[in-house]
Amino acid sequence: MIGYVTIGTNQFIDALTFYDELLKLVGAKRLWSTDSMAAWGLSRELPALCISKPFNGEPAAVGNGSMIALKVESKEQVSLLHAKALELGGTCEGKPGPRGSGGFYGAYFRDLDGNKLNAYLPASSP
Repeated sequence: MIGYVTIGTNQFIDALTFYDELLKLVGAKRLWSTDSMAAWGLSRELPALCISKPFNGEPAAVGNGSMIALKVESKEQVSLLHAKALELGGTCEGKPGPRGSGGFYGAYFRDLDGNKLNAYLPASSP
């Protein structure tokens, strides 16, 4: 159902580097980019994560209650993404670990613009 999600950025060039470095850890690559927008994913046929300078020319703002969740294959990838995000200038919103009682495992962080992301291993995963 989801084709892609887009988050705004006020630091487009730095955000390109942030997401290039972060998402390559889960096998995603930059699928395309223009001077104001870029997309990462595993292929053009699967959902993508996009960043964009706002079309209306106003500053990008973080959505209160919005979060992008990145499904990964292992607890190690959760930790790796979280650590890489912080290394690239992101901020911690919750260290890697179990959440709740159902086996969900995740870590939370914000990108350079304050957009909230989560790397998670679904409850049904080993």
